[in-house]
Amino acid sequence: MTPRALARRIGALARWAAALALLWLGQAALAAGSMESALSPGVLTQAHAKWDDACRSCHTPFDRKDQDRLCADCHKDIGRDLSARTGLHGRMKAGQSCRSCHTEHKGRDMRIAPLDTKSFDHAQTDYALRGKHRDTDCAKCHAAGRKYSAAPQDCNGCHRKDDVHKASLGTKCESCHDERGWRETRFDHSTTRFPLLGAHDAAKCEDCHRTREYKDTPRECVGCHRKDDKHKGQFGDKCESCHGEKRWRDIAFRHDVDTRYPLRDRHRDVKCTSCHAGNLYRDKLETACIACHRKDDKHKATLGTECSSCHSERGWREVRRFDHDRTAFPLLGRHVKAGCKDCHQSLVYREAPGTCIGCHRKDDKHEGHLGERCADCHTENDWAARRFSHAQTRFPLRGAHAAATLKCESCHRDLRSYRGTPTACIDCHRKDDKHEAQLGERCQACHGETGWKVENYDHRRARFALTGAHQTTECKACHASRRFRDAPRACVGCHLKDDRHKARFGTACESCHGTRSWKTWRFDHARETRYVLEGRHLSAACESCHTQAAPAGKRAAPLDTICVACHARDDVHERSFGVRCDQCHQPSGWRDLDTRRSARPVGAS
Repeated sequence: MTPRALARRIGALARWAAALALLWLGQAALAAGSMESALSPGVLTQAHAKWDDACRSCHTPFDRKDQDRLCADCHKDIGRDLSARTGLHGRMKAGQSCRSCHTEHKGRDMRIAPLDTKSFDHAQTDYALRGKHRDTDCAKCHAAGRKYSAAPQDCNGCHRKDDVHKASLGTKCESCHDERGWRETRFDHSTTRFPLLGAHDAAKCEDCHRTREYKDTPRECVGCHRKDDKHKGQFGDKCESCHGEKRWRDIAFRHDVDTRYPLRDRHRDVKCTSCHAGNLYRDKLETACIACHRKDDKHKATLGTECSSCHSERGWREVRRFDHDRTAFPLLGRHVKAGCKDCHQSLVYREAPGTCIGCHRKDDKHEGHLGERCADCHTENDWAARRFSHAQTRFPLRGAHAAATLKCESCHRDLRSYRGTPTACIDCHRKDDKHEAQLGERCQACHGETGWKVENYDHRRARFALTGAHQTTECKACHASRRFRDAPRACVGCHLKDDRHKARFGTACESCHGTRSWKTWRFDHARETRYVLEGRHLSAACESCHTQAAPAGKRAAPLDTICVACHARDDVHERSFGVRCDQCHQPSGWRDLDTRRSARPVGAS
């Protein structure tokens, strides 16, 4: 076939195909029902069975996306959720197709709306589960055979049987109850005519509301607290005039404001019934002290009935107003705190004596030998305290003698007559003389009046001035006996036990050691000897070289300064290089060699 014949054949086929297409489009409208039925993928579910032959109810030809709109047109409740973005469908991801969850054409018994109750998130709905609702079985709210969305969302829909109020308080259960538990309430009582204050806030509902009809509950205190009325109705029904809501025992009645008799001090703690024996606190009471305290009047009315002239509300035994200064005996010192009966033996106060000896005869240790003018020495502040000036005598008191703790009888053995008391120290302190009179009786030569310890003795008077640590050393450390003159003056006399050299360096300890500390020494080996210490010789112990004891009264014996005198055992050459070890070895260490020096022949000196 030639190319031209082939082109004519193709053109004819194209015209025939176009004509066939026009014919098919013309008949499509007439035969749509039969064609769609023939092309259906399967049988619809029972709910959609009536649309088996009406595909265009759910499908639009050549427009697959329009299927979601048709679903929403039929399922109007879901369509509203999608538009308002509410409910389960309204909260789904935007653009998600209906067929992604609901699949049709799978048979009459197919469940096209499956729901996994275990993994379902109820928060995606308009009713989020809180509190105990989270643990509640789905079937208790969602009835079988009904849509899940048909479940009631008001409390009364499920809890009608739990309403013990029998709908007398309405159906808004959430006003008082919440999801945490049916028995837990949150009702705001302040919105009623009886706001809960004080202890009422912690009270249980049934304490006041005996029945479930809350509206008829009494608001008067006595309605609930009649059993708490200790007055047995004696003071009426207005409990709030005295009691508060915080605690029944707290009395709010203000006696100082509400009456003409303010309560002060001890009167504040007195029981009401102690004074008020009548009804309603309205009986006129006498306000005079004697009306209640007649039995307390120990004076038997001999001083009148004006108790308040002496006594106060702070305590019946406390006298506050009587001015004793107006009498012939003004009270001073400890007399101010003395009880009235201490001086007034009878209730007739005018019989009290006006002299010291009248009350203090039993306190007179002098037995009357110094007369009856006690005030010349004693004061009203304290009988043991004295105001006698000892400076007027030939023995003024100083130091420890003037201490307040020193009693007169310490020196004055005879309390009847103080004259003739000796003034020498030894007369009172003979028992304190540790020297047993071996140093004489002039105690004041060493001791002072501030204390028995030595204060005045100047050790420079003895041919041994105290310096360094000797200044703080106790006397007995050097003076072993009571005879202070026999104490040694040489260091070794006291420090023999401290001589770790065992007399190897003699007994002149002061040559090396000072008085500040025994552990420090001042011996300068470079200046005191002809052998300068270097290297490890500086840290060597003295005994390492000085092995012989020093002669009596002298220092350490002089030593041979040649190295081999001490290091003979360290000479591994056995003197093959002579005895001048310092020609090769260094004081810093026996193994340190001076290689700069040339080797010496054997036997070189």
